[in-house]
Amino acid sequence: MPDIEYLKKLALMGAVNKTIKVSSSEFQKHTGASSKTAARKLKQLEEEGLIERKIVPGGQLITMTEKGIEVLKNEYVDYSRIFSPECEILELEGKVLKGLGEGQYYVNIPGYRKQFEEKLHFVPFPGTLNVQLSESSSPLRNLLREMPAVRVEGFNDGERTFGGGKCYPVVIGGIEAAVVAPERTHYPSDLIEIIAPVKLRDALGLNDGDRVVVQLKKQGMENQK
Repeated sequence: MPDIEYLKKLALMGAVNKTIKVSSSEFQKHTGASSKTAARKLKQLEEEGLIERKIVPGGQLITMTEKGIEVLKNEYVDYSRIFSPECEILELEGKVLKGLGEGQYYVNIPGYRKQFEEKLHFVPFPGTLNVQLSESSSPLRNLLREMPAVRVEGFNDGERTFGGGKCYPVVIGGIEAAVVAPERTHYPSDLIEIIAPVKLRDALGLNDGDRVVVQLKKQGMENQK
């Protein structure tokens, strides 16, 4: 179990976005631990793959790894759930991106399309809206995965096998829609794909780079797993 407090201190010192130079005694001042303990914790964080460090004259160069950042993001999600349990709507904010055509391809596959119609109760437009989440919304992507979802089953059409996934009913610009999360995808974690009964770009007058807010209803979904 990583020591979150020590990792958090490094993040507050700037190790998330850049390489910082810090000595064990300086780290001691930030953590309140003894110099020996501070040195041991830094070594432990390195061994766990949460930071990268290089010993240099006068201290150490430290950078937080993607694994370390992910640990802190998960911690953030936990605190969000603790202190905002009454919130009925989860809002994800981001900007519209040009799609790669992958979503449009899958929406038109009969095995998927039939499930979308039956389980989401709308006929999806043959395409998706791609949204890249903002830096502040990216950590909430992990929370989205823990929400109740509509399950889309995988299937075999006789020629190839298609994987399953989940759909999360959302509202964007007042339009009922759904975030589609395939089990297997090449998209980065900060990108979400949205299907809707209309072409969202036209209905909402959206262009690449435009800011959008996606609202996920936390309640009323308990029986949709």
